[in-house]
Amino acid sequence: MTEIKYKIDDEMGLHARPAGLLVKMAAKYKCDIQLGTPAKMVNAKRIIGVMALTLKQGQEMTMTFDGEEEAEAVTAVKAFLEENSFSPVL
Repeated sequence: MTEIKYKIDDEMGLHARPAGLLVKMAAKYKCDIQLGTPAKMVNAKRIIGVMALTLKQGQEMTMTFDGEEEAEAVTAVKAFLEENSFSPVL
């Protein structure tokens, strides 16, 4: 299992457009991908769950990847996040 953490820099938070693109990307991979905060994690392949998190600017989000194609999914998601107003949390 791999875990990554990112901070949301976009002033609109994780809004519909990037959330939709992220869900679409996650759905391409055979591994389990979860997204959320310490309080709540959801399936990153389901737009309703992702939007229900209502992640705002400045919040940290965690993503976990587990299973087949995990490494490929991590690489693709990291690149997407860094191109779309998210900063890695070290």
